[in-house]
Amino acid sequence: MVNPNSIASSDYSGPIDYSASYYGLSTYFIATIAPSTWGAIGIGISLALSVVGSAWGIWITAASLMGAAVKEPRIRSKNIISIIFCEAVAIYGIILAIILNGKIEKFLNVEFPATDYMAGYMMFGAGLLVGFCNVFSGICVGISGSGCALGDAQNPALFVKMLIIEIFGGALGLYAVIVGILMTTSTSIGLTKEYVPAPTPSPK
Repeated sequence: MVNPNSIASSDYSGPIDYSASYYGLSTYFIATIAPSTWGAIGIGISLALSVVGSAWGIWITAASLMGAAVKEPRIRSKNIISIIFCEAVAIYGIILAIILNGKIEKFLNVEFPATDYMAGYMMFGAGLLVGFCNVFSGICVGISGSGCALGDAQNPALFVKMLIIEIFGGALGLYAVIVGILMTTSTSIGLTKEYVPAPTPSPK
């Protein structure tokens, strides 16, 4: 085992000594969690928060749409597109969750190389990024869809203009998915690469 503070080469992929003698208690707790656990948490956060954002947006839009449709039934059909935009937010989370799940391979050793820890942290970060961005994107699309339904009920000419605003609100979640995929492009957890033993210092 090697002290991570003494690793000079970024190519080193041997096991790292994350003992409490080198770190504080909180950092020691984080460092001792298996990278596959970080990856699984990232997958869960990505999907769960994306569904929260999608459901929140649908709730906001549907409440206004059903209320306005009582007075103007003509708005029911074309304003369903606002619900579809909200649903797309959950699909973004599913896409990243599937991609991250494919990057966690089977492992036979309890000691993970340093590259696996990096991959776990990157997958966790990507899950946080996509999850939270999709929450706010879903809320944005939901509020815009609500305004679109109410505006369309009053003035049909406002529908297309409000629809453009919804498209830009939904694009916020798509940006997060793109960045999340880029963050985890070259990462994987498991025995997909040869194990590199810890370097032994040469005698002087």
